[in-house]
Amino acid sequence: MITDSQSNALAGATPAARDLFDAACEAFATYSGDPVSLLDAAAAEAPDCLMIHLARAWCFTLATEPEAAAAARASLVEVAHLAADDRTAGHLAGLRAARAGNWTEAARAMEHHSLRFPRDLIALQAGHLIDFLRADARTLRDRIARALPQWDGVPGQSLVLGMHAFGLEETGSYARAEAAGRAAVEADPRDCWAHHAVAHVMEMEGRPADGLAWITGREAHWSSESNFLKVHNWWHRALCHIELGEPQAALALYDGPIREGAAAMDLVDASALLWRLDLMGMDVCDRFEALSARWDALSDGRLYPFNDLHAAMAHLGAGREDEVDRLLARMAGADGNETADWVHRIGRPLVEGFRAFRRGDLGRAADRLWSARHIVNAFGGSHAQRDVIDWTLTEAALRGGQSGMAEALVAERQALRPHSPVNLAFRDRLNQKRVAA
Repeated sequence: MITDSQSNALAGATPAARDLFDAACEAFATYSGDPVSLLDAAAAEAPDCLMIHLARAWCFTLATEPEAAAAARASLVEVAHLAADDRTAGHLAGLRAARAGNWTEAARAMEHHSLRFPRDLIALQAGHLIDFLRADARTLRDRIARALPQWDGVPGQSLVLGMHAFGLEETGSYARAEAAGRAAVEADPRDCWAHHAVAHVMEMEGRPADGLAWITGREAHWSSESNFLKVHNWWHRALCHIELGEPQAALALYDGPIREGAAAMDLVDASALLWRLDLMGMDVCDRFEALSARWDALSDGRLYPFNDLHAAMAHLGAGREDEVDRLLARMAGADGNETADWVHRIGRPLVEGFRAFRRGDLGRAADRLWSARHIVNAFGGSHAQRDVIDWTLTEAALRGGQSGMAEALVAERQALRPHSPVNLAFRDRLNQKRVAA
């Protein structure tokens, strides 16, 4: 039986297909190169190797884009005739649940799979990314912690350590996260997931100067054209500039590499950055218009509501309220799976809250955003990404004269990052309102 680099069975593979599969899994784990093309070549070499096809389906499924979702669905249909062994059966269970929009079921299926196959790299990464998409910080950390002892001396060990670093950061273990992330990139400088885990630590600890030095000092390792996380790391650099009181530098990054991103994840970062800068009073001119148009093919109101929220930000900034209405109508029709529950319970209230804010209906904005802002264990990426919701809510409370709510939210923000220029500005405005009263 041919096995992959981590000694997992690769039924139906040839040695050449195995090498291509290993290269694809490494590319996927380092967010670099073109894992799909490598998997296409592997499938051409060994068309009956089900695991190759399933790895390809994961690449598309985790993109959270309508066209990619359709490609994943087609991939699974095409290989339905292939017999599954123990390893591929676990992947199939996870993929079918994810494709059905039941992300927690998918996460649990991949947890059980990793108990049996702790050195299955793409299974760990797929599960880890599902945890990220679900904003499930505990499982983001613990899924990897369970497997990590099994990776001693195994190829890819540092990549798993980098995943653990991000899980540690999202659960607030900042010192351990930074140490793990630094160790991972020292072992493999290409590991931009571990790199970005350290950037997250510095963001959450209110260390923007350290963050800027870290991000720019390692730019050569994450900024290549084929790096899938390059825009996200540019976004982290922009956040550092904002926290350092340099919003013009952040806008320059938007006008440079950030606006060039084409994936949904890139557009999430672009929308969130422009929205933040707009909240700060910067004139972002017609930038929202071009961004809004790019969202049209990537947001469907059904697949992943965190994307839909950011599409709505761009549409609102561009003055395309009709498109927000269409998006809300599509969201209203979501039904039959866990994602639909996310849409109705959290996604629609958030979009409605942002729309109310943009209209100047600050009381309704605060009401909708307050009720829906705690989206952990539902959907929504990282703490840093979700901060745009709390920032907007704080602005709504301050501008709308809701002094009690504003006081509470500013205290909450300052407890996390007391030296943040953004939070200090909130505190100054609150004090000015007190004096004026």
